[in-house]
Amino acid sequence: MLRTLGGARALGPGDFSAALDLCAADPLANVFVAARLIEGGPSYVGALLGTDDGRRLRSMCWTSANVVPIAADDAALDAFAVRLRRKRRRCSSIFGDAEQVLGLWQRLERHWGDARSVRPDQPMLAVSSLPAHGTGPVDARVRRARLDEVDEVLPASAAMFTEEIGYPPYTGSDREYRRMVTSLISAGHTFVVTEGHRVVFKADVGSLAAGVAQLQGVWVAPERRGQGLATPAMRAVVQQVIETIAPTVTLYVNGYNEPALRTYHAAGFRQVGTFATVIL
Repeated sequence: MLRTLGGARALGPGDFSAALDLCAADPLANVFVAARLIEGGPSYVGALLGTDDGRRLRSMCWTSANVVPIAADDAALDAFAVRLRRKRRRCSSIFGDAEQVLGLWQRLERHWGDARSVRPDQPMLAVSSLPAHGTGPVDARVRRARLDEVDEVLPASAAMFTEEIGYPPYTGSDREYRRMVTSLISAGHTFVVTEGHRVVFKADVGSLAAGVAQLQGVWVAPERRGQGLATPAMRAVVQQVIETIAPTVTLYVNGYNEPALRTYHAAGFRQVGTFATVIL
């Protein structure tokens, strides 16, 4: 057993299977952490804190650039907060199940200071069926982005990030951000609609694990908004992801974003939970 502090311990490679099992208890909510573990293997377990009940791993908290609590009750949140109090500079956000995120932030706020933004109501949506024939058009132009389109996709990705988070994804060199965009395209996880040489719609599969694909970075070019592009494009993304990547597609969206909610509901998504995000 690793040394414990405040009821939580740093997990290690020997906890890999237990960590994946805990993620699998709610694969829709936990796909982000499950995907990171699958991508990185046992060595990535070091990014997790955990609590045990004496026989098994009971709860976890991902503690990399993002903080993500999993299956954490009040006692676990207390334990995680003790370990996290001095880590703010390493974190850009806390996200996940709303009750757990807001509970953890309540414990950390006095130590970490003000957040840039607290978004307490983010419906988590999921769809597991192809768009029904006759329910609406499917945009046949939606396709996977090509590697030779990185220069076109990158500005769209950066614009979406800046709109959503409130600051740009990089300053100075775009090398690391370009590497991330290139990686998604290489994996076949970026879907686009282009007009000429300009990306006017984009969506990424950001996390993939246990038959669940979580979408992120959904964006429509400002000049094309309100023109009926988003819903047919999202239907096409859902269709292609279910047919070629995973049988269930999820995403989460700010509860105040009514146009996005209408688009996702029209594409077949239904609410299966509530997330929250604290942007630091």
